[in-house]
Amino acid sequence: MTDQAWPSMAVGILATIVIIGIFVIWSILKDRSSGFPAKDERTQKVSGMAATYAFYIGSYFMLALMLTNILSQELLGVPFPGERYQGYPLIVSVIVQSLTFIGFRLYFDRKGDL
Repeated sequence: MTDQAWPSMAVGILATIVIIGIFVIWSILKDRSSGFPAKDERTQKVSGMAATYAFYIGSYFMLALMLTNILSQELLGVPFPGERYQGYPLIVSVIVQSLTFIGFRLYFDRKGDL
């Protein structure tokens, strides 16, 4: 990264963290003032099911990435795209797992009785 771009990127990252923090604190305070409990049995069950599904999907996704890496190197002799940039497959795996958790959490929350 160039020296000129880094200060603006750092400010952008810091602003994003502060905005997310403000939103999280605001939502916690709003839930407390509404009088409803933050975690009840249903919420814990929904979160547990969503976490289990996200864990399985994320694990299968990482296994597919590893299998693609092995097949591309051993059978085709072509290096895996993530070989040059080692962190990208890991970042993509974390993003997939996080987004599936959020998606399943919203789905199970709206689904009704489990």
